[in-house]
Amino acid sequence: MDLLSPPIKTVIPGTLNIVASDFDARPMSYVVDGLHLGYEPDVARAVCQRLGLNPVWHNLPMAKFYPSLQTGKYDLVWFNQAITPERQTWANFTRPYGYFDEAVLVRVESTASSPAELAGLRVGGLADSTNLALAASFADAQIVPFPGSDNVLPEMLQALRTGEIDALVDDELVLLVAAEEDPRLKIAFSVPTQVPFGIAVCPGQPELVDALNATLSDLIADGTLLQLWSHWIPWKPFPLR
Repeated sequence: MDLLSPPIKTVIPGTLNIVASDFDARPMSYVVDGLHLGYEPDVARAVCQRLGLNPVWHNLPMAKFYPSLQTGKYDLVWFNQAITPERQTWANFTRPYGYFDEAVLVRVESTASSPAELAGLRVGGLADSTNLALAASFADAQIVPFPGSDNVLPEMLQALRTGEIDALVDDELVLLVAAEEDPRLKIAFSVPTQVPFGIAVCPGQPELVDALNATLSDLIADGTLLQLWSHWIPWKPFPLR
């Protein structure tokens, strides 16, 4: 940030209070010994460095993300947030910092490899998400919504392992990690949805939205976001230019 520029207005001066969750969502976000790691936290730190802010993450259940934002205690939600019309009624979103595909995870013995083969099966996903909306588009699939707890991804993965559900729809990146780490699970298929993820900013902070947008654009233009993407997600082409 230009030292002659006025400070960015945030709930606590000099601090960016970020609503997120601490569960393992690699490569997007995870926590080790209190340190937030992954693509999103690294982008957040790069943005905050440019704006002269200190990022502070707050672990909240996903179902409480947007109600908590309305309290005025936090500046924004930055945790795997697809930009959707419903969420835009709660918050003002920045430009995307990435576009992401979705996938279906199944147990390794499953023969399902297409949406048609999920007919009659129990397909889980996060309630009120693009993932569950995708699941609902699979003809005759039995949709099983999971409330957004502070441990929802591990809960959904465990439900799949134990047979409570037959398939799980989520962001492709996190499911690739789950399948790689658990030989009981595999990716059935991916869907190139290219969902835009953005930062959800508390209403009434238009200057913060403008500052975040300008900073993200600068980080894209100077190659910083490409560098961070290549570090955390090297198998996927960088989607922003």
